[in-house]
Amino acid sequence: MADGAADEYIVRFENVQKSYDGETLVVKNLNLNVEAGEFLTMLGPSGSGKTTCLMMLAGFEPATHGEIYLKETPINKVPPHKRGIGMVFQNYALFPHMTVAENLAFPLQVRGMNKADAETKVKRALEMVQLPQMSGRRPAQLSGGQQQRVAVARALVFEPDLVLMDEPLGALDKNLREEMQFEIKHIHENLGVSVVYVTHDQSEALTMSNRIAVFDDGIIQQLAAPEVLYEKPDNAFVAQFIGENNKLLGTVKSVSDGVAKVDLEGGGTVEALAIKCGAAGERTMLSIRPERVLIAQEDMPNRLTGKVVELIYLGDHIRCRMEVAASKEFVVKVPNSHAHAALRVGEETAIGWVTEDCRALDVR
Repeated sequence: MADGAADEYIVRFENVQKSYDGETLVVKNLNLNVEAGEFLTMLGPSGSGKTTCLMMLAGFEPATHGEIYLKETPINKVPPHKRGIGMVFQNYALFPHMTVAENLAFPLQVRGMNKADAETKVKRALEMVQLPQMSGRRPAQLSGGQQQRVAVARALVFEPDLVLMDEPLGALDKNLREEMQFEIKHIHENLGVSVVYVTHDQSEALTMSNRIAVFDDGIIQQLAAPEVLYEKPDNAFVAQFIGENNKLLGTVKSVSDGVAKVDLEGGGTVEALAIKCGAAGERTMLSIRPERVLIAQEDMPNRLTGKVVELIYLGDHIRCRMEVAASKEFVVKVPNSHAHAALRVGEETAIGWVTEDCRALDVR
C-alpha cells in the first residue's frame, strides 16, 4: 500500500521501547505506521518482540518509552476497554456459560446498545462468519473452527476501526487453519477494517497480509509486501525466515554496478546482486530460492556442479537435495516432467542461476 499522510494512519508507534526488567529491551526503538484499512502482520520467531508490540497496542502492557497513537490520539494512558479495539486470541476467550449470541451481544451491552439493535448486529455478525444457525449453542458444543469463527465475529460485532489478532489459528489443524486464513482475509477485504495480526507462521503471513513486518531481536528487519519480502529480502535473516532458501558462503572478490563477484567456499566463482555484502575481501552469504535454480540447461550463467543426494517426489515437483560447493543442503525444486527424469541419486549435474535471482547478503 502507498504511504499516506499522517491522518491515513490508524496506528503509529513512535520510538517505542519495552523492557520487562529495566535492563534488557524486548522492543527497541520501534517506529511503525499502520495504514487505515490494511492487513499488517507482525511476523517473527518466539522472543522477537512481535507479541509484546501487540500487547502494548491493546493496552495489556505499558510501553517503557515512546508513544503509541490510535488515529493520531496518544493512547499510552488509555485503559484497554476504552481503546475501542477488537481482539481475537489463540484460545478464543469465549464465555463458556453464555450462548454464542450472548457472547456476541456482550461487547454491545457494555457499550450501552439497546437490545433490538444488538440483536440485529449479532445476527449480521453470525452471517458474516457463516454460523447463523449456531446462535443458541454454548462454546463447548462447537468445534474448534466454529469457536474461532465466533471469536472473530465477537471482535467485529461492535464495528471497531481496528482488530488485533494474536496467533488466532495456532490451535487449529492444518486444513482448518488454511481454510480460516482465507475466511479472515475475505472478511477483511469485505469490511475494510484495519487488522494487525501476529504469527510465527511465515506461510500464513504471506497468504493474508498487505504488508509484513519481520521482527528479530526486538527490531523490524524488513517491512514490505509479501512478494517483496520473498523475492527481495534485505538481509540474511529475512531470506532464511521467509520461505525456503539456499545459502552459499563465500568471499567478495569485487563489486561493480551493483553486482558482486563471489569466490565460494568449496570452489567456484559466481555473480549475485550486491544487496548487503560489504567490500572486496569480506565474507558474504548468497541467497537463492530453490525454484530459481536451473538444472542441466545450456548456456547457464553462474554455472556450478551439484551432486544429487536425495530426490523426494511431491506431485507437481521433485525436491532435489544436492551437495553444491561447501553446502550439503542445497535444494532445487524441479518441475515434474520427463525432461528431468534422468536425475539420479549419487550422480552429478550442472546447475546455475540468473544473476538477478541471487542476492549477496550479510553472514548470520
